[in-house]
Amino acid sequence: MSFFDEDDEPQGTTQRTRLRPSPRPRRGSPAGGRAPDPQQVLIRRMIWGIGGLLLLIIVIFGVSSCNHARHKSALEDYNRRVNAIGTESAQTGAEFFKELEQAGNQSPQDLQSRISSFRVQAEQQLKQAQDLSVPGNVKSAQESLLTSLQLRRDGLDQIARDIRTALGDEGDAADAAIRRMAGNMRYFDGSDALYDARVIPFIKDALTEAKISPTIQTSRFLTDIEWLSPTFIADKLGQRLNETEGGGTSNQPTGPGLHGTGLNGTSYGDVTLQPGTTNRLTYAQGQPISVSFTNQGDNDEFNVKVTLKITPAAGGGSPITVNQTVQKVAKGEKATVELPLNRKPPLDTALNLQVTVAGVPGETKTDNNKATYPTLFVSG
Repeated sequence: MSFFDEDDEPQGTTQRTRLRPSPRPRRGSPAGGRAPDPQQVLIRRMIWGIGGLLLLIIVIFGVSSCNHARHKSALEDYNRRVNAIGTESAQTGAEFFKELEQAGNQSPQDLQSRISSFRVQAEQQLKQAQDLSVPGNVKSAQESLLTSLQLRRDGLDQIARDIRTALGDEGDAADAAIRRMAGNMRYFDGSDALYDARVIPFIKDALTEAKISPTIQTSRFLTDIEWLSPTFIADKLGQRLNETEGGGTSNQPTGPGLHGTGLNGTSYGDVTLQPGTTNRLTYAQGQPISVSFTNQGDNDEFNVKVTLKITPAAGGGSPITVNQTVQKVAKGEKATVELPLNRKPPLDTALNLQVTVAGVPGETKTDNNKATYPTLFVSG
């Protein structure tokens, strides 16, 4: 055997064979190696595009419907709240003028306090309007609403400042206060005109545009246009103007000769009051103070005002003030006025009861037109 003579492979050893992996198919190649049909691809893209467009339209329509519903709800809420504020404001006006109608049955201080409380109510109503959530298409209505409510508040504020002077016995000062009150009544007239001409129409247009049946309430503050007249106000307050609205003298002497009145006496029940001593009176609810006076002049007199004022002798406290006007007192005629107390006077307290018969035009002597009686009311 040759040294190099060997078997090709050792015995007991198996030959290892390396297998080459098969190549992976290319991505995107259809089975069988066919290319996609371009027309089918285009159709698929069109279907997806149309579906996406429809979905977008549905979303836009849904959002629009939702926004419209919210806007409609906001308009309805705004209108409802404006109606409530307007109704409340009109009620304040009705109560205010009712108080003025009864001015002669309460003291100037009490009436001033009542009017000031109405002013506070008007301020609160304005604040409520300022806090409203306002849809965009009623902003003009909102601006007019705020102005209208501001006018009402400001008018009440000015009248509260003048009412005590208007009810006083200061003559020219009372006249001036009454004329200012008449001028301030125009605040209320202007607020009503603004409410009717702008607030209501603007809200109505917005509701109609939103296809909402409008239910809009008006808000009238001024109860009677005659409150713009100083003469009308003076009459309601139991006062008499010394000059006409044009500046001339209205209550000129009714004729030649003497003019004047004289106080005859004052009584409470069966007791005739005396000015120089304390008058002890048994209080009875509903019992009036009776004041008697005589027309001592040569002519008939008209609109003669009689005023009763009860004040604590020590000062302080709220006086009781009652006014009444006698429409006509003929020459030489005696007149008696019944002045019911508008509230119970303090009992067991020293009081001064003052009675004044206002001077008539042409009267020069007025010291006999008034008297003050020291008084003590006791329980029965």
